[in-house]
Amino acid sequence: VQLQASGGGLVQAGGSLRLSCAASGLTFSRYYMGWFRQAPGKEREFVAIIDWSGGGTYYADSVRGRFTVSRDNAKNMVSLQMNSLNTEDTAVYYCAASPRHTVRAQYYDAWGQGTLVTVSS
Repeated sequence: VQLQASGGGLVQAGGSLRLSCAASGLTFSRYYMGWFRQAPGKEREFVAIIDWSGGGTYYADSVRGRFTVSRDNAKNMVSLQMNSLNTEDTAVYYCAASPRHTVRAQYYDAWGQGTLVTVSS
């Protein structure tokens, strides 16, 4: 199983970024796909999850209304559109795959390598 995250970079506060995650080696459409992030000196935290069909999503309170998760099962890809970014969004962002709907990192079977998002003030 391989998850490859991309799209991170440096952006000014108030700006937008779109992260993508390409999956291989798994039956993608059978997995919930989650996004997590880890800021310097902090624990990894849940950001968003999308169900296998793409019809159900759930977000952390800190990003709800600003971030949108989506998926394309035909391309084995999941994306995270991030708008109205602020400095507190600075972190390494990870995509991950789980067979269940969960916000708990320990229940995710596969992880991408992470992509760094830096938001400047």
